[in-house]
Order: sequence, then C-alpha cells, then structure tokens
Amino acid sequence: MSKAAKDGKTVAIIAYLTIIGCLIAITMNLEPKNPFSRFHIRQAFGIHVMYHALAIALSNLGLVWASLGLFFFYVLIWGFGFINAMNEKTKPLPVIGDYFQKWFTFIS
Repeated sequence: MSKAAKDGKTVAIIAYLTIIGCLIAITMNLEPKNPFSRFHIRQAFGIHVMYHALAIALSNLGLVWASLGLFFFYVLIWGFGFINAMNEKTKPLPVIGDYFQKWFTFIS
C-alpha cells in the first residue's frame, strides 16, 4: 500500500458518496493534490454523470421501465469503484474506466 493511497483514501471514498460527495472530494483534493484521490474522483464523477445522463435520456425517450436495469448497472459499477477505493487499489472500471481518466482531466 502506497503512502499516496493511505493519504488519499478518505477523499476517494467521499467521491463515491453521491454527486455532491464527488464535488466535495474535488475541492478537498485541491491542496495537496493526491494521485490516488484524483484517480477515484474521476472514476466516481464518471459513474455519477453517466448514470444521471442515461436516466434523463431514458425518461425522455419514455423508457422509464429500463431505469431499473440502469440502476442495477449503476450499483454494480459504483460498488466496484467503492470497494477498490476501500482496498486502496487504482483499478479502472471495466470498459469505461480508462475513458473517465481521459475525459475528466480537468479534475486534477
């Protein structure tokens, strides 16, 4: 376990606690910047934004019943990220995690 992971674990966990928690974690990580926290903030931000965007799209398309499947997917990937943060690992989410790291470079 690296020192960066130990120091950034709390902020990383906060990032997974709703979109508001993610925004709080972003501000907490401004000084000092922690690479472990930054990794998990980007993953969590991507999870939250993707979920909300897809939920809005599904409801606008009249596919509200599909929201249940989306919610289960959200809980699954959220759990994956949250457990990795708890275990001090920087393993990206399957398929989409690497994209989140590229897309959300403004989170530093």
